[in-house]
Amino acid sequence: MGTHHHRDDPWRVRVDSDEGTPCGAGVLLDERHVLTCAHVVRHAHAEPGGRARGLRISSVACDPEWQHTARVAPGTWVHTGDTRRGDVALLELDEPADCGTVTALWRAPISGGKVRVYGFPQAEPYGIWTDAELSGSGGRQGEWGQLSRVRTGSPWIEPGYSGAGVQAVGGEFDGRIIGIVVRDYVDDDAKAGWMLPTETVVGYLPRIERLSGGRRANQLGPAAAEHLGGAADDVLGDALRLALTQELTRLLTGPWSGTVVVRTGGTTGTGTSWLVRLVRTADPAARATLSDAELAAAPGDTVLGLGAIDAAYDARGRTLADVCDYLAHRFALPATDGADGLVRRLLRLKPPVCLVVGGVDQAAEREALVTELLAPLAARARSRGIRLVLGVEGPPPAGLPHEALLDPEPLTDAAAPGVTAAAADEAVRQLADAEEAATRLQTRWGLKLFAAPHLPPAVAPRLRVRLAAGRDSGQGAGPAAEPAAIHTRAVAARAEVTRYDRAVRHQVADVEDLRQSLELHRMRAARYFGAEDRALGDLHTPAARALWTVPIDVAGARELVRRYTDEVNRRIEGTGEGGGSSGDGGPDGRDGVGGIGGIDGLGGR
Repeated sequence: MGTHHHRDDPWRVRVDSDEGTPCGAGVLLDERHVLTCAHVVRHAHAEPGGRARGLRISSVACDPEWQHTARVAPGTWVHTGDTRRGDVALLELDEPADCGTVTALWRAPISGGKVRVYGFPQAEPYGIWTDAELSGSGGRQGEWGQLSRVRTGSPWIEPGYSGAGVQAVGGEFDGRIIGIVVRDYVDDDAKAGWMLPTETVVGYLPRIERLSGGRRANQLGPAAAEHLGGAADDVLGDALRLALTQELTRLLTGPWSGTVVVRTGGTTGTGTSWLVRLVRTADPAARATLSDAELAAAPGDTVLGLGAIDAAYDARGRTLADVCDYLAHRFALPATDGADGLVRRLLRLKPPVCLVVGGVDQAAEREALVTELLAPLAARARSRGIRLVLGVEGPPPAGLPHEALLDPEPLTDAAAPGVTAAAADEAVRQLADAEEAATRLQTRWGLKLFAAPHLPPAVAPRLRVRLAAGRDSGQGAGPAAEPAAIHTRAVAARAEVTRYDRAVRHQVADVEDLRQSLELHRMRAARYFGAEDRALGDLHTPAARALWTVPIDVAGARELVRRYTDEVNRRIEGTGEGGGSSGDGGPDGRDGVGGIGGIDGLGGR
């Protein structure tokens, strides 16, 4: 008997009808089991109670090739029609595939990254690879992740790819199978597809847990909770918990990035139930237990997209090593790098991660957790596009940077009396608009300027929470102590945001002025001395580099530009033809530039 050989990726198999008609793809998990889509089995009429006796499974990566009959394993048929849910089946081979293949399905984030799939379209019965990109959630409801086309003209997912393993390409999960293809979508040139993540597959088929690897996306709160809230525990029935949920949802679904500290203790009694519930709406494993009706009936801005949170962990009673171990294994990072190494690697992950760590101030090693892991991560979260949610029961730990604070505690600031809830609401609305504009300015310019002003923490989210609590308490629109305090906070925060805006625009205008001045003097120098003057070039090059290489040190660039322009003016004056001011251009003044403006419409100072 000849030696058995494997080509690359020996998990690749084709699923045929009992008559030999190709119907789709599958993943060979071990010598007796193949994972595929339920609708592939139905297409072959081999579903439980179907008219076909079974299916045929054909290898495409073994030498010699083999073919075995198979049928659906008892209790593994999950088919939900045309909804974006389920659609998975486990097949048992009637005879073992004696090739020694064991394939682990890996739990991995699905928010982004490159993948490839191997399917069997009608034109390629022996199979063909195609590339795709993970694009996060496939919609508010359902439990499928979206796959997007990488490039026009390349092969794309079509009938025959269903059941194919979704294999990560590059990054920490390179080569791992992180789910299966469940559907294609084609509308002229708009092409997409959907996958069922490993965590959802295992949720439907717990018997293949032994063939899965990696850590769960959600380890926050009680694992036994099954619903978003019902009659016995209406999580969002309280206006304060509803407002907290909506504010955090707003942060996690918009362009915002950074660190938000969420206070779950104190006198308000909000607890963590609302946070646990929100995280579950994004959890691929939990989606298998949540009905479309539950998701559809949830209030607006209280449901996250599938996979929107890459990792969530409850740090209460845990050590620094416990938290690091979870994060390292969740993102397939080395577990021996320590907290410093883990922070460096997390900051470099693409796409930027979204993390939730609850019970920070109740950790067994609170100080070490904050100083060695969370604070260094939080300090650079915004600049790296990371979204970091840190839950605490008491006040935020000292030394923990954050861009927003969701604290449900009532405000008791001293404030001028007589402010109505309506006036407070308008002040908060104006503050929110100013903070959003400042965030856009920070995104556009904040990281390009050395020693740029620090964007103030967002205050509007917390104030909106307190306004919602006030409306629920029946304060109405009349004067009250807390609306006055909210108004005072909003006005003060808006003034701080305005100062930030002016400071950044001032620096941006300085950069544009310097760029304009440098170019003006370069043109003048070229007119008088030619474009190849080495001495002037040695002064121009570092000045230009300082103005176009980020982060831009405005003070340092100003000095380099001054040296260049002074030398140009000195040499022109030495020719006896300089005559005019430094803005005159050449001898006839036609190259002069007037009216220096700002960058991209930001204006001058």
